Amino acid sequence: MHAFDVLGDPVRRRILELLAEGERSSGAVTAAIREEFSISQPAVSQHLRVLRESGFATVRADGARRLYAVDAAPLREVDAWLGRFRGFWEQRLDALGTELARGKRARRSHDGTPGGGERGTRPRTATEENEETSDG
Repeated sequence: MHAFDVLGDPVRRRILELLAEGERSSGAVTAAIREEFSISQPAVSQHLRVLRESGFATVRADGARRLYAVDAAPLREVDAWLGRFRGFWEQRLDALGTELARGKRARRSHDGTPGGGERGTRPRTATEENEETSDG
């Protein structure tokens, strides 16, 4: 089964979220999933089996209990695949970071902290600054 087929199911994604918080018994996973999704214990067991067989989860015996944990290897493969697309949003996040820093500087100036500026002025947007520099 392809990684995105496994992750495409909301129940399996939620199970992985629970396991990401730490190792859990099958009973604890079943109780949480049954409460959230109103599905039967056998259905939860089936989802756990899919996660185990696809490599997303590991299981170990602890007496009569079965303890499940996340196996990160398939997630690294998904991350590597997503890496090809990361550039589409990283530039925008970098630009957002720049704007947030500019706004912080402007607020400090406005509040009278070191850095100058006049009281009552608002920070200029990137568009305003670009227009000002392009007008000459």
